[in-house]
Order: sequence, then structure tokens, then C-alpha cells
Amino acid sequence: MTARGVEIAQLAKALDISYQAVKRLLEGKSKTFNAQNNEEAARFLKVSSRWLATGKGSMNLDESEAEASAKTAAPPGVDSATGDLTIVQYDVSGGMDTRGKLSLEAEPPGIIKSWRVDREWLQLNVRSYTSIQNLCIVTGFGPSMKGMFNPGDPLLMDLGVNRVDHEGVYFFRVGDEGYIKILQRVPEFNGPGFIIRVISKNEDFPPYDISPKNPHLHIIGKILTVWKSEQF
Repeated sequence: MTARGVEIAQLAKALDISYQAVKRLLEGKSKTFNAQNNEEAARFLKVSSRWLATGKGSMNLDESEAEASAKTAAPPGVDSATGDLTIVQYDVSGGMDTRGKLSLEAEPPGIIKSWRVDREWLQLNVRSYTSIQNLCIVTGFGPSMKGMFNPGDPLLMDLGVNRVDHEGVYFFRVGDEGYIKILQRVPEFNGPGFIIRVISKNEDFPPYDISPKNPHLHIIGKILTVWKSEQF
């Protein structure tokens, strides 16, 4: 999972099992997946199913497995017949640990649960992303980013970006509080490192700084595209 950049919530969704079931396995509290889940997990992670089940042999797919995988498996969320991609809403509670649901800056006024798009739309509108499996929708909320998006607007997020290497709009949490803000790397005044400046689009909300070493800071993903709605 580390090598593929896959998080617990993503694997759980791919296997259609609970977040806690995958978490228990990784913590050693349960020993193995059943045969079907092991096969599907191996396909999703693009590794040998025998290696995943037993730890023996090579992690990489052998020729027969690779050929079978190429013939039968489409990436999760992709219709194997049409190639259309279904991008689903990010589950705010699904990516959390035992502390429970993530508390948002403000509750979203309803959500768009999924989009179904074709590959041409993806190529024209989303030119850079880590993988199709990492794309999801989050809902814009609160007044602090007004001007960039309105409450209830759908935002396309890449779950594969979990650190701030470049300035951009990110979905992140500090403790159990979730935010969508512009994050900017700023050199430290007295030191060789940097801090993260948190910026709101709405000038009524002043910027503030947070250390990237803060143990309560977790970058959930980067916002790639914003669809701003207008009421008529």
C-alpha cells in the first residue's frame, strides 16, 4: 500500500469492506483476507496474489497474472465496457480512525454524490493527477473561501497528494477539524526550514501559519478543479 500510495479508506472501498476490517488486518489483529478479498486486493494493488496471501515469492505479478489482470481488470470506478469514470464523494468519516467523524468548518448544504465522466473530459479538464483511483469529490463549505467557490460547490480532489510541495488549495485536517484552504510554503524567519501559511480567499479571514511538523496536521488531498455555481 505504501509503494502504491494507497490509503486504508481506498482499499476498503475497492474491496467493499469496512475501514476497520482493513485497519485490523494491518495492525495484526486479524491474520488474512478471505480468498476473494485477497484476489481483489492483489489486483487493486497490482501485486502477486500468492505473495500477498503467503509472503512467499516475488511481490511483482508474474507473466500469467499480469496478462489475466490486463484482460479482466479495469481500474476501480472505471466502466470496462465504455471507459467512463465514476468519481464519487469523499467519505469524511471513512478516512478517520477510531476518534470518529471529521468535523468540518461548516456543514455542507447538501452534496453531489458522484460524477460520471468520459476519458476525454478527464484529459481536457484534469491534466495532472496521481491516479484515477485517487480522484474524488469534496463539497465546498463555509464562507472563508467565498470568491473561489460557494457553499455546496463540488471540488475535485486528488487523495494521492499528502504533502505541501507547491502552493495550492488543499483539504486538510488539524486534529478532528477539517478545512479547505490555500496552503503556501513560506521560509522560516530564523531557520533553514519552512512553515505552511494558511490563506482564505475571503479577506475577512486573516491568514495564519502552522508548522508542517505539527503532529495534528494531516493533508488529506489537493483540490485540482473547482466548479463555482451561480444562482439565477
